[in-house]
Amino acid sequence: MAYKGSRRKEDNDPMTHKERFYATIERRPVDRPASWLGLPVPDAHKGLFDYFGVNSVDALKVKIDDDVYPVELPYHSPTSDAIYAAFNFAKKRKSGEKERTLTAPGFFEEVTDPARVEEFDWPDPVRYIDPEACRKVVAEAPENDAVLGVVWSAHFQDACAAFGMETALVTMMTEPDMFRAVIDRITDFYLQANEIFYRATEGRLDAVLIGNDFGSQTALMLSPDLIRAQVWPGTGKLIDQAKEYGLKVIHHACGSIYDIIPDLIELGVDAIHPIQALAKNMEASRLRKEFGDQVSFCGGVDAQRLLVQGTPDQIRCKVHELKRLFPTGLIISPSHEAILPDINPANVEALFDAVSNTEKH
Repeated sequence: MAYKGSRRKEDNDPMTHKERFYATIERRPVDRPASWLGLPVPDAHKGLFDYFGVNSVDALKVKIDDDVYPVELPYHSPTSDAIYAAFNFAKKRKSGEKERTLTAPGFFEEVTDPARVEEFDWPDPVRYIDPEACRKVVAEAPENDAVLGVVWSAHFQDACAAFGMETALVTMMTEPDMFRAVIDRITDFYLQANEIFYRATEGRLDAVLIGNDFGSQTALMLSPDLIRAQVWPGTGKLIDQAKEYGLKVIHHACGSIYDIIPDLIELGVDAIHPIQALAKNMEASRLRKEFGDQVSFCGGVDAQRLLVQGTPDQIRCKVHELKRLFPTGLIISPSHEAILPDINPANVEALFDAVSNTEKH
């Protein structure tokens, strides 16, 4: 099957970013594995811009020859300018707080009757997502880049915020119908939101990033059986919806998620992000050996220690190791999508230099 952006080319022509992305994620031969910078946080911009001599993230991506162009779903409501913080569940919110409040007591903290789920003031995505704004942000992507729609659709994390995380995890076991009513209602919101985005940008997106965090550094935060019963039904709907629009699905889940990788494969994800390199059982060699012929991955370059404390030569060494393990099937990227200010820009340069160049002996 021809992939988007395909063109006649000589055998020695380099691939376009889009071609390289599709070949990598489909585990076909590549001139080099695809790479993705991730999402530098605003506090990291100045250091990166000064080091690379640029004045924007787009210019930085050109400088490092990045393959993936992320586009966040535009969402604007009276309480949030980010789709991942669309729900104001916290009973008491700090002034100016814009992020999701996972641990604060939530609206449903003391509710056990699923019939009361509509008592919350659920936002209407139709009111807060402008199709024209969706088309505009996607149109800004370079023609030959792989365009990644960052929709998150973190229905499990939002359900935790709806109760307060500790209460949510208990409710999953003691009042499963109540938890399911809330997470299903959240899933419906994201299905509606994504439908607006996908319709408005049809034919321009290549992939979407969705996901939830389930893992700590050493294990899952809850049992695989609970995830299967309470979370995967919604995840399956979100994946199927994206597939209906012909999109590749990259599923994000931090931490040690080894035990549910077979589930994600069965659900139909195309790639798993971010290979948190220091988490238990998440070694790139293990994942390549056990799952490399079934699913692709994104990540692998440790952002907890290596990118923060390592030297450029150590970064290059790690990238070349990953390229030997994954000649294809791995979008090489930091092991967390958020590039923080504590990451040395020289190490970012080394990462992308090693992706593009052969190992020097």
